[in-house]
Amino acid sequence: MELTTQIGGSVTDGLAYLGALTRLGGRAAYYTFVAPFRGKPLRFESAISQAMQTGVGALPILSLITFFIGLILALQSAYELRKFGALNYVASAVAISMTRELGPLITAIVVIGRSGSAFAAEIGTMKVTEEIDALETMAIDPIHFLVTPKFIAMIVMLPCLTIWANSMGILGGALFGVAQADFTLVRYIQSSLDALFLRDITTGLIKSVMFGITITAVGCHEGLSTGAGAEQVGRSTTRAVVVSIFLVILVDLIFTALFFFVSER
Repeated sequence: MELTTQIGGSVTDGLAYLGALTRLGGRAAYYTFVAPFRGKPLRFESAISQAMQTGVGALPILSLITFFIGLILALQSAYELRKFGALNYVASAVAISMTRELGPLITAIVVIGRSGSAFAAEIGTMKVTEEIDALETMAIDPIHFLVTPKFIAMIVMLPCLTIWANSMGILGGALFGVAQADFTLVRYIQSSLDALFLRDITTGLIKSVMFGITITAVGCHEGLSTGAGAEQVGRSTTRAVVVSIFLVILVDLIFTALFFFVSER
């Protein structure tokens, strides 16, 4: 009976948490798409600054990681394909794996580590130092002032970073293809492009938009929910990373299943 109670409590808490994220995302969407037509202008300068930090700042580490991921995929694919004399399919395997799944997912995980945690720490520190209360005292909505620019930046930059990650992963596979599989660079790139359909790219980009919304909602929610003290800021930051990774994987599963069943029709 006690176990059942704990499970029920965990489910209830999880649903309440998802409800809080949905409310936060809904308010940010309102300030993004509706409020500008009612006299509340968007904070474009802040959104651009967030986009530079979130997107441009992530390029070096994201490029390195996805290049290595593409190379690893090529090596792993070749290990099995060599048995069937089908090394010429390495380019297809790497391209499809990166664009459909690994490109968006690796990008999301890198951004969680860099930006999702930063959102929670920044807003959590403002909560501890009562800057959030000061904004509310001045009749400034913290969601409009702090959260909305981050939402805009993430929704725009995650697909851009995903496209870059896909390209770097394909180039990583090309290193193996040219060195070990008798490809030329041009032929490898052409084989990768021939293997891809538009839906392979668009499904990854749709996922990346949802990942961006999820990461921002969790990071900002954890920051706004921070308790008193520096220790609570650290806990909020850690929780933002852990919960974001879990929810990104869950969102990935949902959309992968959705695209699978839609493609069957």
